[in-house]
Amino acid sequence: MQGISVCDSVATPHGTNCRSACVARNDLRFCYKINPASRGAYAWRWCAEKLHMGTNRGKINTTVRTNARWFFGGDARNSNSNNNAAARLERSESANEDILIFYFQLDVQTRIQYALNIEQFDAAKQLREKLAEIETEVTRQREAKRGSSKNEAQDKSLNLLRARADLQNAIESENYALAAELRDTISKLEGDSLALSAKALAYQSVKYEFRLGQKVRHKVHGYRAVICGMDPVCCESKSWMETANVEKLSKGPNQPFYQVLVDVYADPELLVAYVAEENLSEAEESEKGRFEHPYTEFLFYGEDTARDFIPVKQLREKYDQPRYEASGDENDDDGTTNS
Repeated sequence: MQGISVCDSVATPHGTNCRSACVARNDLRFCYKINPASRGAYAWRWCAEKLHMGTNRGKINTTVRTNARWFFGGDARNSNSNNNAAARLERSESANEDILIFYFQLDVQTRIQYALNIEQFDAAKQLREKLAEIETEVTRQREAKRGSSKNEAQDKSLNLLRARADLQNAIESENYALAAELRDTISKLEGDSLALSAKALAYQSVKYEFRLGQKVRHKVHGYRAVICGMDPVCCESKSWMETANVEKLSKGPNQPFYQVLVDVYADPELLVAYVAEENLSEAEESEKGRFEHPYTEFLFYGEDTARDFIPVKQLREKYDQPRYEASGDENDDDGTTNS
């Protein structure tokens, strides 16, 4: 019987030859093997270790890009180096990390079910505890990424009420210097509260032009990509936005931005980019051919009849997106296509 060994509160199944993962107490590590059956010449192993929350993120990104470059594109000498350099300004390490953490969630969930199937309940309990830690961290990062707009707007509103009460007290006590300072504070709080409320509303009312799994083309740089994540506004850091020249976009940062997987044959160094909606267009039918990227293995079930990718159920749930059925497809509950 296959067993589960527990190391640092994590169980891993022996005997599986396609993937293995280890989540240590203060460190997330995984080793993921990909063997594309249909691409014997490109069968390869990608093993990335020590993905640490907040540290060591550069090591895993470098490992993935190095392997992708070696197996799929050499040093990208056959492509336009100047165009690639410009495209790489939109490369997002935080988006890449977000995808890899999502992989961890899927992997631990699978291992919990495996442990239950072979009645190793202590191991399943430990895995559940580890999954809870990962989900807590994911929630924290998501709130930090989005600026916790709703909560911050509520906090600003409370601070505004307190400041107005203090202003009234200052006026009644004839402390006019303090009253003047409080008026300036109130004016700033009102502006901040309005901006945060607008951002929170954007998350509730946004309409995306593109959907998860859809194949697209970058209007400026020309590479093919696949949508794997979305935000109603740009959620990257100020330094990233400056590097990517977001302010030069016609709609700036206040438009949907997408996490996209870039075809490794187009640029094996880029892998994951964060692109404004105005810079993307739907791929033409002739552009929906072979698409290679290591992350498609766990983000998508496969392709639909329109040759776009079908996102896994957990990815749809992450972004609260409905299931899309291409004409001629009849999908069951888990997103697979019935023949």
